[in-house]
Amino acid sequence: MNLQYIVLLAPPILLALTFHEFSHGWMAYKLGDPTAKMAGRLSMNPLVHLDPFGTLMIFLVRFGWAKPVPVNPRYFSQPKRDMLLVSVAGPGANMLLAFVSGLLLRVFNTGSFNFLPGNVLQPLYIMVRFSLQINLALAIFNLLPVPPLDGSKILYGILPPQYDYIYRNLERYGPFVLMGLIVFGMLSGVSILGAFIYPFVNLFSKIFGGV
Repeated sequence: MNLQYIVLLAPPILLALTFHEFSHGWMAYKLGDPTAKMAGRLSMNPLVHLDPFGTLMIFLVRFGWAKPVPVNPRYFSQPKRDMLLVSVAGPGANMLLAFVSGLLLRVFNTGSFNFLPGNVLQPLYIMVRFSLQINLALAIFNLLPVPPLDGSKILYGILPPQYDYIYRNLERYGPFVLMGLIVFGMLSGVSILGAFIYPFVNLFSKIFGGV
């Protein structure tokens, strides 16, 4: 991984992670929970959200995570429903950024930005393309129904009460399964997670950006 690659990749990664966590906190705040605001996490400052290992994973394998925003369901009027909405907000924010990035790519491809000098145009195009792919990967990764990812809380929100035990079992073992899959992919070069994630990344890259 060379320095030029890191410089082009860093801004889309920081924006994707920051907007993801900010959106969780913002939704929780709108639903009555001030915990994220009191913790200083209702912010678009990347430094308050970054998890070093999760950020490194995005550079290495194009999906990862930030520090989870603290949420206290006791503030919610309907805890199960409201936790679902808070959980959806993060991946939803990344899908919005991916959609905007895709639109920008389509504008780039019409030649509308060709008035810019090449040494500005090319890096911008690469960063926007990275933004599309990173936000899609982050959204789809977080929608996997494996704790502590957002998808597990979404699953809990839609499960009938009699099936809550499924979530509790996932919560107990999910983080170990997730880390095992990540480590296995890094050591073997065969990414099981990537096999689920990247077909959707490719599909939505084509839908949003035509690439």
